[in-house]
Amino acid sequence: MERESTTPINGEEFVAGVIGDLETSALSEKEKALFRFVDRVNHHSPEIAAADMQPLYAAGWDDAEIYYAITVCALFNFYNRWIDASGVHALSDETHRQGGKRSANIGYVRK
Repeated sequence: MERESTTPINGEEFVAGVIGDLETSALSEKEKALFRFVDRVNHHSPEIAAADMQPLYAAGWDDAEIYYAITVCALFNFYNRWIDASGVHALSDETHRQGGKRSANIGYVRK
């Protein structure tokens, strides 16, 4: 997703704003539409119908992008449940910060 603004943002402040209240967060309206849908995928996936796609199309998302959002959501749900059930210890907040910075700088691909 591309940011609509070129103004630098404080990453932790930005994330806290999104988690705290999606609707008043600094996300673009296009991004908010996708996050609303992903929330629906997380909590009401059996009820999702073609009509749920209309706000996404209106915001400018296409089928491939929607598919990837559903896939990422599903994979994170899988990972979280696997970690919870297998007893893997939680990472510290600082470790998450370091991972976020690394991903922001070099992306998810490790070479």
